[in-house]
Amino acid sequence: MKNRLEEIRNKKGMSQEDLAKALSVSRQTISSLENGRYNPSILLAFKIAKYFSMPIEEIFIYEEDLK
Repeated sequence: MKNRLEEIRNKKGMSQEDLAKALSVSRQTISSLENGRYNPSILLAFKIAKYFSMPIEEIFIYEEDLK
């Protein structure tokens, strides 16, 4: 799964630490999400979408493996 989290966070002028505090997660979690090393739980995905007032689909892009 890809995401636009870093792009959206940067447009808001937020650091990873700022976003982590707002969501009650670690900065490492935000970094891992942005680098594609971690897929969020559905609860965290909803929390992020709600925080930015955006649909989940505008932040997280599911790419189905059709092979």
